[in-house]
Amino acid sequence: MAGGGFADGAPLKRAHLYEYRITGYFIAACFVAALGGSLFGYDLGVSGGVTSMDDFLEKFFPKVFRRKQLHLKETDYCKYDNQVLTLFTSSLYFAALVSTFSASYVTRKRGRRASILVGSVSFFLGGAINAAAMNVAMLIIGRIFLGIGIGFGNQAVPLYLSEMAPAKIRGAVNQLFQLTTCLGILIANFINYGTDKIHPWGWRLSLGLATVPATLMFIGGLFLPETPNSLVEQGRMEEGRTVLEKIRGTTKVDAEFADLVDASNAARAIKHPFRNLLQRKNRPQLVIGALGIPAFQQLTGMNSILFYAPVMFQSLGFGSDAALYSSTITSAALVLATFISMFLVDKFGRRAFFLEAGAEMICCLIAVAVTLALKLDQGEEELPKGVGIFLVIVICIFVLAYGRSWGPLGWLVPSELFPLETRSAGQSMVVCVNMLFTALIAQCFLAAMCHLRYGIFLLFAGLIVIMSSFIYFLLPETKQVPIEEVYLLWQNHWFWKRFVKDGRQGTQHV
Repeated sequence: MAGGGFADGAPLKRAHLYEYRITGYFIAACFVAALGGSLFGYDLGVSGGVTSMDDFLEKFFPKVFRRKQLHLKETDYCKYDNQVLTLFTSSLYFAALVSTFSASYVTRKRGRRASILVGSVSFFLGGAINAAAMNVAMLIIGRIFLGIGIGFGNQAVPLYLSEMAPAKIRGAVNQLFQLTTCLGILIANFINYGTDKIHPWGWRLSLGLATVPATLMFIGGLFLPETPNSLVEQGRMEEGRTVLEKIRGTTKVDAEFADLVDASNAARAIKHPFRNLLQRKNRPQLVIGALGIPAFQQLTGMNSILFYAPVMFQSLGFGSDAALYSSTITSAALVLATFISMFLVDKFGRRAFFLEAGAEMICCLIAVAVTLALKLDQGEEELPKGVGIFLVIVICIFVLAYGRSWGPLGWLVPSELFPLETRSAGQSMVVCVNMLFTALIAQCFLAAMCHLRYGIFLLFAGLIVIMSSFIYFLLPETKQVPIEEVYLLWQNHWFWKRFVKDGRQGTQHV
């Protein structure tokens, strides 16, 4: 196949000698670390709901509030097109973008656990400031602290989970991050529904409850073990082997520990990991892991689908509860899809999920675009019930496809690709690019929807065609390949082998 260089034919070194069994110690560590996803998920769920609450808009964005009151029954989303309002949302992503570079240093020098703790403290402060906000400036400052917390958490947690997991179940374990993200969104939706009925301070409760997952993550983080990879990278060899034996449930870890030591020796030779990431031999990781996948994850059209979903539910007669039903069903579909991906991604592989789900998403987006074009262009303010039912089914299919592919794999695959010497820098690039495109989408999305209307779905469908081709031709299969031997796949790939002569050899002290 065009992807080339799959695990089955790759020249792996010691992978067949790895031994492990699942222990309670390992399970507890992974679940605690995965709480980092709940921070990201809670904010995604809460911020969207709060920005549509009348009490919140009336206090901070009176122009948007008045415009909304004039168009209560319309499906015209131009009423939410306000750059200051979108800055409230996107300021978090810009802060996460910048902070992830500091997170890279902390993650490499102090360990993954240290970044998790820093992230939880910053997120707590952001939640507290937002809950007490008296003006837009306080809101933005709170969002910046939340962004710093997400920058540190999203940088460290996927790495932590991938490094702790045995190769054969790494996909499922890493997707605990996506699972807690989706659960955070789901819980936030129910909280918003309840607090929207508390006038005039319900929005403060929604924003302030962000301190709860932050507190849980901090307390749990105090008891987390550091990953063996990080301990060995810091020169703490004995401690690294002890932790490896505990999480693998066996003392027969010689082969895996030897791979860690080899990777650590290469990592210690690198003084400037970001500069090293730009070297020719690291071109596959840079193009696929640091740039391509995190950017494409935000260009799938998921935002447009979730934003239009309440319109479909209004057409089915749910009235004021349309937003709750919409967000609950879509969030539940994301959770279900994540479970599907967790149980099957290590069996069928990453490429299969990307490509199959991509085809589904393209069909769904075209169906939504054509339906809205036929109905909304006729001047109808509300969709007929039959059309609404059709669109709700299409939306659920789309969300299920995204939730088992670009959603979780957008974090899993990049965390697998980088060698230890550039792993913290590479993951920082992943978070940076992801947050940059998230911020750009957040800042431009409402304006784009206002002007493009249903055409925005066709735009995203075209982008998915491009990103699916990107995956088909350039991404090798990484399922069940030990994380410290993934670099060997590039030597077997039809395209990347011209850039990678011999993975670890020729490492420069840069």
